[in-house]
Amino acid sequence: MIEIDVELLKGIANQLRIHSITATTAAGSGHPTSCLSAADLVAALFFGHMRYDPQHPHFHNNDRFILSKGHAAPLLYAAWAEAGLFPVETLLQLRKYTSDLEGHPTPRLAFADVATGSLGQGLSVGVGVALAARLDQLDYNTYVLLGDGETAEGSVWEAAALAGMQKLNNLIALVDVNRLGQSQATALGHDIATYRKRFESFGWRVEDVDGHDIEEILEVLGGVGLNEQPLCILAKTYKGAGVSFLQDLDGWHGKALNQDEAARALAELRPSARSAAGMTIPPPSPRPAPVTEGPATFPPVAYQAGQSIATREAYGNALARIGEVDPRLVAMDGDTKNSTFAEKFLKKFPERFTECYIAEQNLVGVAVGFGTRGKVPFASTFACFFSRAYDQIRVAGISQANLKLAGSHVGVSIGEDGPTQMGLEDLAMMRPVAGSVVLYPSDAVSTEKLVEEMVRHRGICYLRTSRPKTPVLYRNDEPFPIGGAKIVRQQAGDKITVVAAGITLHEALKAAAMLAQEGIGITVIDAYSIKPLGKDIIQAAAHKTGNQVLTVEDHYPEGGLGDAVAGELSSAGIKVHKLAVNGLPRSGKPEELLAKFAINADAIVAKVKALG
Repeated sequence: MIEIDVELLKGIANQLRIHSITATTAAGSGHPTSCLSAADLVAALFFGHMRYDPQHPHFHNNDRFILSKGHAAPLLYAAWAEAGLFPVETLLQLRKYTSDLEGHPTPRLAFADVATGSLGQGLSVGVGVALAARLDQLDYNTYVLLGDGETAEGSVWEAAALAGMQKLNNLIALVDVNRLGQSQATALGHDIATYRKRFESFGWRVEDVDGHDIEEILEVLGGVGLNEQPLCILAKTYKGAGVSFLQDLDGWHGKALNQDEAARALAELRPSARSAAGMTIPPPSPRPAPVTEGPATFPPVAYQAGQSIATREAYGNALARIGEVDPRLVAMDGDTKNSTFAEKFLKKFPERFTECYIAEQNLVGVAVGFGTRGKVPFASTFACFFSRAYDQIRVAGISQANLKLAGSHVGVSIGEDGPTQMGLEDLAMMRPVAGSVVLYPSDAVSTEKLVEEMVRHRGICYLRTSRPKTPVLYRNDEPFPIGGAKIVRQQAGDKITVVAAGITLHEALKAAAMLAQEGIGITVIDAYSIKPLGKDIIQAAAHKTGNQVLTVEDHYPEGGLGDAVAGELSSAGIKVHKLAVNGLPRSGKPEELLAKFAINADAIVAKVKALG
C-alpha cells in the first residue's frame, strides 16, 4: 500500500493550476478558471488514487479518465506532463497548429480516448468503456469528470439511467459543481441537494465533497466499488479557485490572463506548489489482454438467387454469422432490435449485446466507448432516429472512432408508417462526417458482404438498410469492396447510365426490362458505396452512354446519391440528372409512394425517354 501525502497532493494541485494559467496565457486563449476549479479533483485522481502506467496510456487495464468538460484541456495536459508522459515545457505549445495539445482534447493524444468539449457526451462514452471492462473481465475503473453546466444536457441523464440499470460500479462520475457557466450562473448553482436527488433517482450512489479538500476527496474515492451502484461524486468547487481575483467571479469563462494578471496569479500559487516528478503511481493489475485482432476469414454467406429477404434482416444475419468467429464484435440497439434484426445477435451472444432503449444519443456514445477498448461496436436503430444523435456522430468523426452504425427503415418505401419514420435525410447527414464510410446495399448478399467490410475497416461506417423484402441479385462469393460499384446491366448502344442503390436499384432493373421491349438499352449501376463513391466505374460507364447519367434514390434530393455522383463527375463533363423524393411524403403503400414521388420503374422509363 502506497502512503498518500496529502500535503504533496495539495501542492501538485497548485502546480496544475500554474501550468493551466501559463499555457493559456502563452496561447492567448483558453479556459483557465475552469481548470482551476477542478485541479484538486484531478490531482487526487492522477496522483493519489488511479492505477495506470503513465508511460503507456493505452495499456489495456489502466484506469480510464474521460474529461467530459473538455474546455479544461490544459488541466488534463498538465496532469499527464506531471505524470512524466512528456516534458512540462511542451505545455507552452497549447493551441498551436503544430501541436497536438489542442483547445479541446482529441485522440491525436495517446491519453485521450475520445474528443471531448461538445458537452454532455463523456458519461455515455464512460458507460461503454465500463461495460467493455465487465465484458473483458478487467478490473480497471472509468472516471468521468463533468462540468455542472453540462448536466443540463439530456444525454447525461440517458447515460446515468443506463449506468444505474446496468449497476456499473466500475463507473465514477465526478461533477465539478463550480456554479458558474459561460454566460451566467448555472441553473442550480451550488444546490448540491438537487444534483444528489437527480443522480440517486437513476440508481447511483452519491457522495458530496468539498472539491478543494483533497483529504475528503480521497476518502470518498476510497469507497469506489463498495456496492453494485455507479458512484457520483458531487464536488462543490469555485471557478478560478486558488487565485483571489478570479475565484467565484463571473466574467472569466474562456478568458486567458494577460501577462500581468498571470504574474499576480502565479505569485499566489507558487509558494505552495509542488511537482509530481518522481512520484510512484500504483500500476494496474496484470490481467490478460482481450482479443484485438480480427479473424482472417468469415463463415460463408448462403442465399439462393431470387430469394426474397429484406436487407435489414440480412444485417441481423451478418452480425450473428460474423460474431461466431470475431469476439470483438458487440452490438447495441435503441429498442428497435426486432425491426433492425439486431435481435439475431442478441439471441446468440447475449453477453455481447447492450439494450440502450429509446435514447439514441447515449446509444451512439456507448458504442464509441466500446470502440475505444478494441471492440467493433454495431449500433442500430431506425435511420431517422440517428438524427437525434448527430452531434455524437459528428464528434465521433473527430475522435476517429471505430464506430459502426446501421440505420433501417429508409425512404418512402417503408410505406404506411408515414414520414416521421422515414429516413430521408440520412445520407446527407452521414456523408459530411469526418472519415465516414456510407454504404447502401440492395440485396442480402451485398448487405452481408458490406457488414464484413465494416468489421475490417477501422473508422466510422454507416449502413443503410431497407424495410421491404427484395430479391437476391448476387452470388454468395461476390466481393463488395468499400469504394466500389457494380455494373448490373450493360450492353453496347445503351442510351444512358442509371445509377441507383437499395430499393431503386430493383426499380431501375424493372425499367431496363421495360425499355428493352422498346429497343432502348440502359446501363444500370449499383452504387452500393455512396462514400467513397465508385467514381471510376460510373464515369467509365457514362462515357459509353454519351456522358449522360440518371441517379435514382429513395432519399431527399439534397445531399444524397445524386449529389454524391454529381459532385464527383461534373468536372468530367458528365451531365447528371436526378430522380429523388421531392416534397413531403405521407402514409401509403410502398408502391404508391414510389410512384407518387417518381422514383419507381415507370418514372425511370419516362425520364429516360424525356432525355431523348
